[in-house]
Amino acid sequence: MKDTQTDDQTAKGWRGSREVWLDAAKAAFVENGVDAVKIQPLASGLKLSRTSFYWFFKDREALLDALLEDWEAKNTGAFVDACTAYAETVAEAVLNLIVVFHDPHLFDPKLDFAVRSWAHHSQLVMERINAADDRRLAAIRAMFLRFGVPEQEADVRARTVYLTQIGYIAMQVQESTATRMARVPEYVKTFCGSAPTTSECARFHARLKFDPLDQNLDRNSLAE
Repeated sequence: MKDTQTDDQTAKGWRGSREVWLDAAKAAFVENGVDAVKIQPLASGLKLSRTSFYWFFKDREALLDALLEDWEAKNTGAFVDACTAYAETVAEAVLNLIVVFHDPHLFDPKLDFAVRSWAHHSQLVMERINAADDRRLAAIRAMFLRFGVPEQEADVRARTVYLTQIGYIAMQVQESTATRMARVPEYVKTFCGSAPTTSECARFHARLKFDPLDQNLDRNSLAE
């Protein structure tokens, strides 16, 4: 069966959209690194003309800049949003942040890994990484300070939380959902000194659509 929508778009000289090109670039970047982000292969994959690209981006460098901006807006933005979200206790605040670690719709670990790999070959990207890390750490530190944690302790706890997560990304740790979720209460206790309550854990599970009693749950993924 013919795709009449695609035929109509082709007939009208459809050029895609900025989002279409950016999504294709991000997929290539995450899968094969920055060298895979090239205009002609992207155009071929999208079945669009190479010249269509220039309606949305000045050149390849502009596309790469857009990739970095998208990474910062999504991944670093998720940290800031989580750390400033409402919480009655410090344990609940830490759970708000851990939601980010578990939900790829909020924070994309593969994208973070790809950007960090890129930074090994680009001083400018390394500077962006360092700035993002500083911003994320500052947000976590401010979260602990909000609950009266002394400044030096807040700094160390923030680093413990963040460097643990970056370690997961760098090592590309693979765990089942059940295993990861079972560890969360002890992680919270380690990170903030207080264990989450049963109701706090229940709200955390609900946000991630996780049912500990559901034996049919796909335990290899979350929030799909």
